[in-house]
Amino acid sequence: MSGDFLKGIYNITPTPFHADGLLDLESLSRLTEFTIGAGVHGMTILGVLGEATKLTEGERDQVIATVIETANARIPICVGTSHAATDGCIAYSKRAEELGAQAVMIEPPRLTRPNNEAVRRHYLSVSGAIELPIVVQDYPPTSGVHMSADFIAGLAAESPACRWLKLEDEPTPRKVGQVLAANPDVRIFGGLGALMFLEELRHGAIGTMTGFAFPEILVDIYNRWAGGDRNGAADVFYRACALIRFESQALINLPLRKEIYRRRGAIAEATVRQPAAVVDAGTLDDLTQLLDWLGMSGRIMRS
Repeated sequence: MSGDFLKGIYNITPTPFHADGLLDLESLSRLTEFTIGAGVHGMTILGVLGEATKLTEGERDQVIATVIETANARIPICVGTSHAATDGCIAYSKRAEELGAQAVMIEPPRLTRPNNEAVRRHYLSVSGAIELPIVVQDYPPTSGVHMSADFIAGLAAESPACRWLKLEDEPTPRKVGQVLAANPDVRIFGGLGALMFLEELRHGAIGTMTGFAFPEILVDIYNRWAGGDRNGAADVFYRACALIRFESQALINLPLRKEIYRRRGAIAEATVRQPAAVVDAGTLDDLTQLLDWLGMSGRIMRS
C-alpha cells in the first residue's frame, strides 16, 4: 500500500452534538463541507477530539458514513479505531474499511504494565487483518504508553502498513528527528494543536493532524513550506501562534474549538458530550478579544 495521500493537513474533526447531547448529523455534514472548503488534504474522525469513547457503536457507524458520504471521495478520510482490546481494534478497523475509510489511526492499548512486545503484537495483528494504512498515534498522556524512537522505527520496518506516525510525544520536533534518524521511511505527522508545527516541518514532518479550528491557516503554512517559501510559512505560523496557544488550553481545548466552529457557522451547537469541562464566560470573552485583535472577526458569522 502506498498511502501517498497521507501527507499535508489532516483536520482532526470534532463530533457535533445537539444541545441535549444527541448526535447532530446535519452539523457533521456541514462541518465536513466547511473543512473541505478550507483546503485540507484529508480529515481524521473519531479521534480524541471526536469524543470517540463517548459514542456507541451505532453512532460510530453514523459518523463514519456521514463524513464519507459528504466528502464523496474529494479528500481521504482517516478513522480513529483505537480500542483497549486487539480484537476490538480489529473489529473497529474492519468496520471503518467496510464503510469506505482510506486509513485508520490507532493509539497503543493502555496496559497494566506496558511492554514493547504487547504493543508490537497489537499493531501487527491489526495490520494483518485490514488492507488500510495505519497511522500510529504516539500520545502518551492519553495511552499511558511511551514508544521509543527505535521501537517506532522497528515497527515501521516490520510492517510497512504502520510506517505513518502521528507524533505527539513532547518535545515533538526532537523526536521527529530521532525517529527519522532510526528509520527514514517513517512518515510523520505532527499534532498537539499545531503548537510546534513549523519546527516539526523543519525536522522532517510531512504535515500535521490536529483539531485547530482555522484549518485554512495550517493549509497556508504547509503550502508555503512545500513551495519553498519558508519565510512566508514562518510569518503566517508565528502570527497564528497567539490563537494556537489560546485554543490549546488544557481541559478546555475541545469546547473552545467547538465554540469557534459554532461561531464560524460550521456547527449549530458547541455542545461537548458529558462529562466534560465547561468554558466560562470570561474565557469566551478572551476569545472574542483575541479574534478582534488578530483581525479575524471577519471569519466569524454573525447571528
